[in-house]
Amino acid sequence: MKITVLDAATLGTDVDLSPLYALGEVVVHATTALHQVAERLADTDVAVINKVRINSENLAPCSRLRLIAECATGYDNIDLTACRQKGIAVANVRGYSTDSVAQVTLAMALSLSTHLPAFSGAVANGSYTADGVANRLTPVYHELAGKTWGIVGYGNIGAKVGQVAAALGCRVLAFSRTPKEGVEQVTLEDLCRRADIISVHLPLTEETCGLIGAREITMMKPETILINVARGAVTDEAALARAMQEGKLGGLGVDVYSVEPFPKEHPFYAIRHLPNVCLTPHMAWGAKEARDRCLAEIARNIAAFYAGECRNRVD
Repeated sequence: MKITVLDAATLGTDVDLSPLYALGEVVVHATTALHQVAERLADTDVAVINKVRINSENLAPCSRLRLIAECATGYDNIDLTACRQKGIAVANVRGYSTDSVAQVTLAMALSLSTHLPAFSGAVANGSYTADGVANRLTPVYHELAGKTWGIVGYGNIGAKVGQVAAALGCRVLAFSRTPKEGVEQVTLEDLCRRADIISVHLPLTEETCGLIGAREITMMKPETILINVARGAVTDEAALARAMQEGKLGGLGVDVYSVEPFPKEHPFYAIRHLPNVCLTPHMAWGAKEARDRCLAEIARNIAAFYAGECRNRVD
């Protein structure tokens, strides 16, 4: 069996690929441009990918390819119709990054609500020492206890964030496409109007694309903190940038973008330095433990496929 990893750099240089080497011949590419995909997959049995886009054009010459192993829960980078037409199986990885993403979501919420960069900066730049005052209490911050935390998408990650938010003393609201137990479910409009913090944990689909845009932002309180650690295109990024520039939101935390990395022409480039904006480079999923779990699951998916089992299949 030949396994080809197309974008190992997105998994980190410290990740252990030994579970793959135990299965067969492994070829590893740090990165793969779109025009290189077809050539690199033409003579392989299994493709291991994370962010590389797979479509009908680059699958055309891949007569040997039998399985695409996605190193993520989301698989919107893969044309499933094209895979089905060529009889190529697709498997994803579920639940591996729940704790990692929930942790970063919480970190963003705490940093934005407590203004930690401003307070830490005052010590780092020497102004705290120069002022001669024992404490500094501006910018003003508020406790999260008693606030309302709205969660858009109440799957594994959303539910984990809900548990943490409740532990901090927040009232938790959830918008979900399916009924969920143990949480107050509301419409998206009601959530936008009531929540002090909103975090987004939805997969990108035709139904969720642009789900949070200018209309939803106008429903939010001007002090609302919005966090997106799902997929960039679930929100209208231009509308979010305008809202921050016009002071219509209290804070914005984003780890995912419609184009990654986003270029200088992207709406967020102009707001990246704002004190109430926290933009991170799609790292929320990637705690070391999460990446190790991901690779172990990828290996299990491949082994299961060749054993005739249907494991984590999405095709």
